[in-house]
Amino acid sequence: MKNQQIKMDKQQVIDQLKEIVKPYIQDQTAFDALTEDTDFISDLKINSANLVDVILDIEEKYNIEIDNDAMERMINVKAAMEIIASKLAEKN
Repeated sequence: MKNQQIKMDKQQVIDQLKEIVKPYIQDQTAFDALTEDTDFISDLKINSANLVDVILDIEEKYNIEIDNDAMERMINVKAAMEIIASKLAEKN
C-alpha cells in the first residue's frame, strides 16, 4: 500500500509540472500541447535563469534536493519526471 501512495500517476506528475512551469513559459501553444518530450528551453522558451526557478519550485513542491548533475539533465518533461521519481524513491 505504501508504494502506491509514493508512486504518482504519470499524468498527475505532468499536470503538476505544468503548474510549476506555467509562470515561466514563453510559448503558450507548446505549453498547451505539453507532453513528456516537451523541452523546457527550445519548446517552452524558458530561459536558463527561469529554468533554475523551475528546479527550485520542483524541489519545494516535492520536498527533494536536486544536485547539479540532475539539474543539467533536467532539460525536458520526461527527464524531470525521472529525476523526481528517483529523488522521491531515495527518500523512502
